[in-house]
Order: sequence, then structure tokens, then C-alpha cells
Amino acid sequence: MGERRLRSLRSSVSSVLSWRGAAFAARRRPLLSEPEPMSGANVHPSPANPRRMQGGKVAVIGAGQMGSGIAQVAAQTGYAVVMRDVEDRFVAGGLAAIRKNLDRAVEKGRLTAQEREAAFGRVAGTTDVKRCADADLVIEAVVEDLDVKRRLFQELGAMCPPATILASNTSSIPITVLGVASGRPDRFAGMHFFNPVPVMKLVELIRGAETSDSTAAAVRAAGERMGKTVVEVHDFPGFVSNRVLMPMINEAIFALGEGVATPEAIDQVMKLGMNHPMGPLELADFIGLDTCLAILNVLHDGFKDPKYRPAPLLVKKVQAGHLGKKSGRGFYQY
Repeated sequence: MGERRLRSLRSSVSSVLSWRGAAFAARRRPLLSEPEPMSGANVHPSPANPRRMQGGKVAVIGAGQMGSGIAQVAAQTGYAVVMRDVEDRFVAGGLAAIRKNLDRAVEKGRLTAQEREAAFGRVAGTTDVKRCADADLVIEAVVEDLDVKRRLFQELGAMCPPATILASNTSSIPITVLGVASGRPDRFAGMHFFNPVPVMKLVELIRGAETSDSTAAAVRAAGERMGKTVVEVHDFPGFVSNRVLMPMINEAIFALGEGVATPEAIDQVMKLGMNHPMGPLELADFIGLDTCLAILNVLHDGFKDPKYRPAPLLVKKVQAGHLGKKSGRGFYQY
């Protein structure tokens, strides 16, 4: 444990220097910059001084709850952001969510009106994936489906310049597999944000089998610039967060299905007895029951251990379209 902490500390200290290696030398907009004041979309200060990393462009693929949250925190910390989804209505929904969150931040005194407008002005929505091609960092936040992600990264790997770093927000799918699909496994890493992204401080940094040190340092620095605490973990199914969390949620669903207690009672026991801020069934609704099922399937397939077998009630809920808060019904009504 001491060696791991020392390695993390060394990565943090050296992140500002490591961008100057060969992987970043040709970039006009270095990825890991300290943000300069910016007043509108896609406005970058002059890169006259190469010692001071400036501007930077982040592309986020997926405008849903996670994608829009990632786009928001990137924009608030000075990145020019392109947020892409497959349909205009999804893009519009993501932009509306960002605007709503920024408005709320102004109402609570966390941002000024000027800061809100500057941040929102840095986000451009699109359905054209080619507009992501010139980004320094591309973060994928689409559905938790291996085939969908693999096809997307094959397209991005062929389209983006060699220096572009590709990252996945996957919560369970092996980073090594996605890195190979991209054709640039050394320039690929997992960047697992948590929901709601503007509030939650953690990012899991997952290194694939071939993720380079410079890529890991770049992703760490980008996460820290976005105000997150970045914790590096190894590439195992579920990483750390969901390998620990999902069995707890799954066991709560088993208990509910077996009639041990009501959803309210199960959640109250965990909140009052274990000091959890949210009970496991309420949390599952918030995450999305389809996402929980997908993660448990990855754990079950990856470890071949029956302890990760999804609860039958969870499978039934997903089959019925009761996906939690996003569908209006899960273990609770919304």
C-alpha cells in the first residue's frame, strides 16, 4: 500500500512535466493546462509560451446523465467541450441538463452569472462524431454495452490523430479490451466518473495492459484539473467501486425478492445502521437498474463466480422496463 501511495504522489507531482514528452510535443493545445479566463465557446489563449499549458479540448461521447455531467465539469474548468450524441433530442437534453445545473449553482451562490455563461458557452453539442476528431482527450460515456463501445472506439481510433488520448467512462468493462479495439492501447485508459458528476469527487483511473505512463499521467492531470480526486486501480472486472458496491445492491435485491423486508425497511437499515447516505435500493434506482444488471453480468462473466449472479427480481424489473428514476419506476415510484 505504501508503494502504491508513493507512486500516486509521484504521478501527481510529475503530471505537469510529463505532458512535454513526445506524445504531447506536437499538440498546439496541450491537454493538461491550467485554465485561462475564457468568455465564449472554443476560445483559446495564444500558445506562445509552451511552458504554460493552455486551453485544451475535450470531446464527450454521450449526452446522457453521465456525459452531460462530464461535459459540465470540463467546461467549468476551462476546457472547450464538444458533446456528441446520436440524435438531436439527446444532445438538446444534455445541454438542458447542463444549463439547469449551472443555473442551480448560481442560485446557490457557487457560481456568478458571468461564470455560468462562460462555462455554458464552452460547450458545443453535435451529432457529428467527426467534430470530436481534433480533441486532446475523448471521453466515452455511452451505454454499458461492450459491442457498442468496441465499435465506437474502432471509429474513434481510426479518426483521431495519434496523439489524442481515448478514455472510457465504463463502470465495469475491461479497459484492455476497449484499448485494443481502439488501435492505440498505449493511449487509452479508463476514466470512471461517478453520478452526479458535478458533485461526486472521485474518478477511478484504470490502466489497461498497455496504457503508457504518460497517458496515465495525462488522464490523472485532466481529472484533477476538473476538481476530482483521482485514484488509480488495476484493470479487473468492476474495478474497485462496482466490485464492492454491486454485490451489496444485489444482495439487497435478493433480500427484497425473498420477502425479508420492504424496500423502505431495507434502505432504512443501511442508512441508519451503516450510516450510508442512501439505501442500496434507492441507489440502484438512481444508478439505473439496467446499468446495475449490465455491471453484474460483467462481474459474473469475468470472474465466473456465482456470488455475482444477478438477482432474479433485478432481471424481471429490467425486462419490465422498470429502470429506476430515469423511467419513473424502479423499486420506488418517481
